[in-house]
Amino acid sequence: MTDAIILIIVLIVLIFAVKGTVKHFKGEGACCGGGSSTVKAKRKMLKNPKIGEKIIQIEGMHCEHCRQSVASELNKIDGVAAKVDLKKNRAIVSFDRPVEDETLRLAVEKAGFKVVSIG
Repeated sequence: MTDAIILIIVLIVLIFAVKGTVKHFKGEGACCGGGSSTVKAKRKMLKNPKIGEKIIQIEGMHCEHCRQSVASELNKIDGVAAKVDLKKNRAIVSFDRPVEDETLRLAVEKAGFKVVSIG
């Protein structure tokens, strides 16, 4: 009888763990201290005509909080407007003045993530 109760408890814990893991990798669960808030950051618009665009491949983003952290850091750069795609692990950065790749890399790293490539 005791073995059956222990088995049931283990199964319940396992079910919750699998559900949490699935939500986490879909970017819906809480991680990185961000909770599962659905508040969206305001999208930044360029003040001048766009002169170019770069795609930054990013490693380590898992949730909406991760996405918002990267977008926030990139959007702090003058002349840059970023849209971060969590599912594709990338940021599309539009700019209205020249911007160095190193500046973009440092912003992503400040948010706590690794840049795989900038192109």
